[in-house]
Amino acid sequence: MKAILVDVTKCTGCEQCVAACQKAHHLEPEIPVRKLSRDGLSSRRLTTVVALPAGGFAKKQCLHCLEPGCVDACLVGAIQKTSAGPVIYDRSKCIGCRYCMLACPVSIPRYEWEATIPYMQKCDFCQDRVTQGQSPICVGTCKNGALTFGDRDELLALAHATVRREPDKYLDHVYGEKELGGSSVLYITKEPLDVLGWPSQVGQRSLASFTWPVMSKTPVVAAGVATFLIGTHFIIKRRMEIEAAQHREQSPETESTEDDSAENTEDEGGAES
Repeated sequence: MKAILVDVTKCTGCEQCVAACQKAHHLEPEIPVRKLSRDGLSSRRLTTVVALPAGGFAKKQCLHCLEPGCVDACLVGAIQKTSAGPVIYDRSKCIGCRYCMLACPVSIPRYEWEATIPYMQKCDFCQDRVTQGQSPICVGTCKNGALTFGDRDELLALAHATVRREPDKYLDHVYGEKELGGSSVLYITKEPLDVLGWPSQVGQRSLASFTWPVMSKTPVVAAGVATFLIGTHFIIKRRMEIEAAQHREQSPETESTEDDSAENTEDEGGAES
């Protein structure tokens, strides 16, 4: 499985990776808006560079989680996790429900609010390039060595070796190794990456680990409810059939009694005459 290792200490905030991504994906220029607390991501900006509170910069993009919450949330299978690492999106299947946006714990997917027929947009890890044995365009563009592309296990080993080699320069932690069940975008840094949405805002468990205990019981519960409803329907229907049969049995006796009463009335009337 492929991954990207981001060395935050080497990022200068030049945003050459951002420009290269926009060009490679044929994205239109960003719509000028007043920035408030936005992270810079949008449907026209699939990766961004965030300024850190203590100084420095960090690249932010889709983490391509090993157990993506967006994949579980998608009703039509428009988002899939590939064995190579990327979490990809098929817009031809998308129904625009935006559940993926709600399911992402770090708020990565963005919606084309300005489009007549809008779709979701996010980083696709340059899947076309990766399948051809190339690195994502942002990695090849970075001239400062802040981005490294390769096998995830090898990058984890490299990250830990780098941290051990320079303990004064890095926190003793590799972000993305365990957070959210692990991701295909890893970070080493000298300060916490809260500004990117973790670790204070997310834990090490994936969203699937929270939902699966409930979802796994859904078929059993559904079957139980269906059996109960079918049984109830059968009992009620059977009772109605029995009542109808009893009513039909009583109807001839009632009609016979009414006929006898009518004949008696006629006889009495003739006798009086």
